[in-house]
Amino acid sequence: MEGVRCISSSLIHASSSTHNGENQRVELTPWDLRLLPLGPIQKGLLFGDGGISDGNTLVDTLKASFSRTLHHFPPLAGRLATAELDDETVSFFIDCNDAGALFVHAEADGVTISDIVEPVYVPSIVHSFFPMNGLTNYDGISQPLLGVQVTKLADGVFVGCTINHSVVDGASFWHFINSWSEISRGSIHLSKPPIFHRSFFDNKIEYPIRIARSLVEKLQQDRFIPPPLLERVFHFSKHNIAKLKAKANAEVRGDKISSLQALLSHIWQSIIRNKELSPDEEMTFYLTIGARPRVHDVPDRYFGNAAKAGIITMKATELREQNVGDIALEMNKLVHAHTEELFKRDLESWIACPKFISMGMMSTKLTGTSSSPRFDVYGNDFGWGKPISVRSGSVNKIDGKLTVFCGVEEGSIDVEACLSAETLEAMANDDEFMDTVTI
Repeated sequence: MEGVRCISSSLIHASSSTHNGENQRVELTPWDLRLLPLGPIQKGLLFGDGGISDGNTLVDTLKASFSRTLHHFPPLAGRLATAELDDETVSFFIDCNDAGALFVHAEADGVTISDIVEPVYVPSIVHSFFPMNGLTNYDGISQPLLGVQVTKLADGVFVGCTINHSVVDGASFWHFINSWSEISRGSIHLSKPPIFHRSFFDNKIEYPIRIARSLVEKLQQDRFIPPPLLERVFHFSKHNIAKLKAKANAEVRGDKISSLQALLSHIWQSIIRNKELSPDEEMTFYLTIGARPRVHDVPDRYFGNAAKAGIITMKATELREQNVGDIALEMNKLVHAHTEELFKRDLESWIACPKFISMGMMSTKLTGTSSSPRFDVYGNDFGWGKPISVRSGSVNKIDGKLTVFCGVEEGSIDVEACLSAETLEAMANDDEFMDTVTI
């Protein structure tokens, strides 16, 4: 496969001011701030060309709808900003100054759809379909908070999107993409306008949140270089997921375990089974738990981060020898333990003692999830047809990162596993695991 050529790059501004020319300041919450050292969210959609003959016309059309969408999402056209306070602390906020979002038009000469979806491992050229590689969320002080790259393939189009993770979580990321595709199809008014206000927990959070200047200075030095890893997308059909769920619930003689908990436990067990580990090594599973369905003050359309990490720790020998149902039950207990009160206590404790999440904290003993099969991926029709597939970029990748997407078929799930070559090869020869994968 040949490389990617940049045809043009520009900053796109909102089609019109939403605040009568006045800048809007959006405060960052602890859920946003703790992510400053990490990289942005990168997700992209692969489309057939839908009979598109003129790539420049397509790009011009997408630029226009992109600008109209930014009108509804002013934080994404802004920048992060800081304020030096008089007690040796710093505060962060989003300055909705319409400095512009990045839009890149590129071409991948000779690269076809089959070159992307047919190989066993995700080809490395996919990472070149995303803009703003190598940045951290902290860099949003000087760099765009949103970047889009439209890459024309020989027989298709890839729309890659990079959004600062201190501004959005997965739900907000797809809220923007869903809105952009809706406007691209001709809608004037959004069916789900975003909510930006931070009025929830008014009695718990006093803005601006103060962070020690010495802690902020370390953010500028925290740069993560990922080890050499491979990515493979495993497809699980609705039928096979139902079988895994039924088996897991039967093993614990209950009905509490969800389809996703059963599937993730099944994958985690295979990963551990196919790593060279001593029996007593403690392994950790990192599960992202959303606040929107659990905290009544946080609306579904809230635009920002509204999630926290839940962690399960088990010994390697336990993971290898226990039933999938027993592992899934631990996940189920973890999720149900995350009550509204726990979320509120977490916010208060972070404000009292700020701690950032960094990639350097991750280890090969950790398996973690991102994204969700509930996000609307395949409904994103920009005017020439629905997506064929979804892929993620290169940022925030560790040995053990699982990115979860809904599959093309209703009820199916795709899991993009980022692991060492040795582990992925061993999993491919693991009949107990591969029998549940649809090739």
